[in-house]
Amino acid sequence: MADVSNALSEKTLTIITGLQQNEVTERQIYLNLARRVGKESDKATLRRIAGEEGKHAETWRRYTNKRLKPQWLKVWFYTVVSLILGYTFTIKIMEKGEKVAQSNYADLIAEVPEAETILREEEEHEEALIAMLDEERLQYVGSMVLGLNDALVELTGTLAGLSFALQNNRIVALSGLITGISATLSMASSEYLSARSEGNADAVKSALYTGIMYIFAVVFLVLPYLLYPADQYLGALFTMLLIVIAIIFAFTYYISVAKDLPFRKRFLEMAAISLSVAVLSFAVGFAIKHFLGIDI
Repeated sequence: MADVSNALSEKTLTIITGLQQNEVTERQIYLNLARRVGKESDKATLRRIAGEEGKHAETWRRYTNKRLKPQWLKVWFYTVVSLILGYTFTIKIMEKGEKVAQSNYADLIAEVPEAETILREEEEHEEALIAMLDEERLQYVGSMVLGLNDALVELTGTLAGLSFALQNNRIVALSGLITGISATLSMASSEYLSARSEGNADAVKSALYTGIMYIFAVVFLVLPYLLYPADQYLGALFTMLLIVIAIIFAFTYYISVAKDLPFRKRFLEMAAISLSVAVLSFAVGFAIKHFLGIDI
């Protein structure tokens, strides 16, 4: 193998070394993911991607003349993320994070003309392989969105209205939990019946995903009313609204990455709906308390 590293500038050699390090590390991550995936087709796809990463690392090694080891902290981090958020999300985050800065990319091509072709082929091939992944949880995104959207809109409105009408965090929390748990069972049942009527053989899983996302929202939205003193209902309400925005942001980001969907529009739309319902419900709670003359 000819030594081409001497013909490269220090800056270009640093860039290529970084590319090689990424390939070596990500190869190990893909191998780790493949060992933990149950579906044979996805296991094979992940191993193929790992093989491609290994080839890419060897390509860059021709220029660096270095044998690099994986960055084990990074391997551990992405492995943990995959256990929590799924391997499809993890892989797409990895691919987004490894893009070379535009200025560095231009410098690299100037000294290594074939780099443009190599990088383009790597991206195209890996994107094609990633598109082959068929993670189970992403098949139920519709059920997850249904459960979370309904919970956020319904619970945000209910808790906001009860906050002013009752002005007691413990009573609001009790009412919210009863309402939320009942609504969870109702939504899961409705999703099951809907899926069954459409001939979906996995109706039970659809119902479970809907129910899990709903009860997840219920727990986090009611939590401020349990943590704040009973009379600080405005603080609990404000915290609950912040949690709503955080949940919407996190879930919308997850879906946008995992399913390659636009983020900003979906986030703003969902946040606007939930917060608008909260404001209207708060006004309704004020009106009911005032006109009925009820004081708790």
